[in-house]
Amino acid sequence: MNSEIAHQDVIILIPAKNEAAAIGSVLADIQACFHGTILVIDDASTDNTAELARAAGASVVSLPFSLGAWGAMQTGLRYAKQHRYQVAITMDADGQHEAASISVLLAALQQHQCDVVIGECTARGSLARHFAWAMFRRISGISLEDLTSGLRAYRLPAIRLLASKTATLLDYQDIGVLMLLHRAGLQVREVTISMRPRLDGHSRIFSSWWVVGKYMMHTLILAIAFSTHLKFKR
Repeated sequence: MNSEIAHQDVIILIPAKNEAAAIGSVLADIQACFHGTILVIDDASTDNTAELARAAGASVVSLPFSLGAWGAMQTGLRYAKQHRYQVAITMDADGQHEAASISVLLAALQQHQCDVVIGECTARGSLARHFAWAMFRRISGISLEDLTSGLRAYRLPAIRLLASKTATLLDYQDIGVLMLLHRAGLQVREVTISMRPRLDGHSRIFSSWWVVGKYMMHTLILAIAFSTHLKFKR
């Protein structure tokens, strides 16, 4: 039986934009149960998110201009690759992801000997979200339950893939990333976790119905393109 994954081989990646109200609490929760590196990627915040994260003991990379959630996440993944971490765990800065889930993800990585573990929480989804998930599953052929969870653990092969130029073309971290992982033949598992409501109650990424509509159209095109690509490969 393989030994447990050591915390010093793991990095927690937290993209954050204007999360001053939540970042201190999020980091305190993580530090209570995790003793490795925590990297906050400050996506050009206009508040003191970066200062509060440093004061709480996290490492911080501050971007000179906003790259969006996926651009900030990929910055963290490139940092993880450069510094030779064996596992990168991605978490949100808004308090939705519970720190206790870190050990659950690491245990699942070890148990299943897979490349990626996703923390799935389908109970959080609205009727509209479940409809969208079902549509994207049908079109893309990806059978995972929770297609949009940002709580994920990546081993080195996945880190290298997602730090690559190919992944830079993505605008979002969920379904496009899953498609890349699937196409590369990497093994992805899900493990059930619980999530809390956001500490400030609203999403900074999906700030309007216009943004939601743009995301849906972008993801739909990606799913159709991926499905078509697989058919031609056969």
